[in-house]
Amino acid sequence: VEIGESVRGEDVYIVQSGCGEINDNLMEMLIMINACKIASAARVTAVIPCFPYARQDKKDKSRAPISAKLVANMLSVAGADHIITMDLHASQIQGFFDIPVDNLYAEPAVLRWIRENIPFWSNSIIVSPDAGGAKRVTSIADRLNVEFALIHKERKKANEVASMVLVGDVKDRIAILVDDMADTCGTICQAAEKLKEAGANKVYAILTHGIFSGPAVSRINSASFEAVVVTNTIPQEQHMKESSKIQLIDVSNILAEAIRRTHNGESVSFLFNSVPL
Repeated sequence: VEIGESVRGEDVYIVQSGCGEINDNLMEMLIMINACKIASAARVTAVIPCFPYARQDKKDKSRAPISAKLVANMLSVAGADHIITMDLHASQIQGFFDIPVDNLYAEPAVLRWIRENIPFWSNSIIVSPDAGGAKRVTSIADRLNVEFALIHKERKKANEVASMVLVGDVKDRIAILVDDMADTCGTICQAAEKLKEAGANKVYAILTHGIFSGPAVSRINSASFEAVVVTNTIPQEQHMKESSKIQLIDVSNILAEAIRRTHNGESVSFLFNSVPL
């Protein structure tokens, strides 16, 4: 990596999402941060829309790594002074850093999308596909003034879901599944079937990070979704070509405004509740 112009005394922002060839992208970002730092940049901020290894935030079994902490250490050692990211899988990852972390939320953009694109959204019910997302769905349900439901699931092993139990009444409602990321889409597709069985009229899924690995796109195509809505924290052009159900929420203006506010020393918390125009 070679930085093409002088960054001496500048406030540098490096944008790199954790997706695609994730380890190459992570390494490239670390090298770029270091290159800027030793070229006398005043401050280097890593803008990471989708934080890599965020799901490995605790030891889920013995001798497992805590990779999110390792990534945090690597970013700090490389010389990052500030991190801007979006919808961390677990908020406590912010505590893995000794530098400031701004964890932005896609929620305001999601609320706007629901109001503009789902007819009769006031008859909807917000559903979390697992217990971990309960806080996320209650917050959205409160702001839309609708009810929420939970799906309790038990996993036999990682990436595979064994059984599901629906808690809440979705009969004759528009069910909106909300989660922070979809990887192989096994959970949300099973959840969609469960909601249809329970009498939901229509099922939408709204996800912040659409990773869509392996059989994800074909699962979405064969599942009973009206639409699967993802943000562009991860590039989605290819996935959208493969599935007509995948729709996009653009969050670039949220990240742009966060960068502008950080540079000018303004409050970023305004972005937690509203979408910049």
